[in-house]
Parts: sequence; C-alpha cells; structure tokens
Amino acid sequence: MSMPMDGGPSEDDQVVALRAEVDQLKEAVTSHAVVDQAIGMMVALGRVTPDQGWEVLKEVSQHTNIKLRNLAEMILIWGRNGEMPSDIRAELEDALDRFGPTQIPGGAPDTERYS
Repeated sequence: MSMPMDGGPSEDDQVVALRAEVDQLKEAVTSHAVVDQAIGMMVALGRVTPDQGWEVLKEVSQHTNIKLRNLAEMILIWGRNGEMPSDIRAELEDALDRFGPTQIPGGAPDTERYS
C-alpha cells in the first residue's frame, strides 16, 4: 500500500474502512429486523402496543442480563419450537403482565393468556 503525498489514508485503507462500515451496517439491519420480529411477537402474545413490546424486551433484557438482540433471537426460536429457559419465560410473562391488558379484548378474564 502506498501512502498518499498529503499523509491521509491510502485508497486501499479507505476501501478496507468502507468494507468494514458496510459489514457493520448489514449487521445493524439484520439485528433491527430480529428485534422488530420479537416486538411483533410481544404485540401478538401480550396484546400490547409496539412501544410496549419494545419496553417489555428492554426490561427483560436488563433483568436477565441478556443482550437485546440475543433475547430477540431466543423469542423467535421460542415462537418456532416452543422452547425457552423457564427463568427467561417467567421474566417475559411478568413483563407482559406489567405492560399488557388485564383482559383480552372481548374475551373472558385473563385465565389462558399464554396457552
């Protein structure tokens, strides 16, 4: 690699930096999609608004010390195969209880919320 006369980064260095930036942006887009899908599951399961779904994810992430994206991935896996560690599921249910309605609209009292 050659150093430009002005002392700035070479063209090769700029290409490497741009590739790294593109990789970071791709990762951010993927991460955002995973989190959005998990929020959608919170909306459907907990009958909460998308903003409340976001708050549920943040709260569970903080209480379980699991990164938000990792938690979102776990929730998506749970949606596909029904498997989730019981302590994380309990935290999730508690958070949904705090943010969600006490009764499903048009339904009987909240007796079968997570069935």
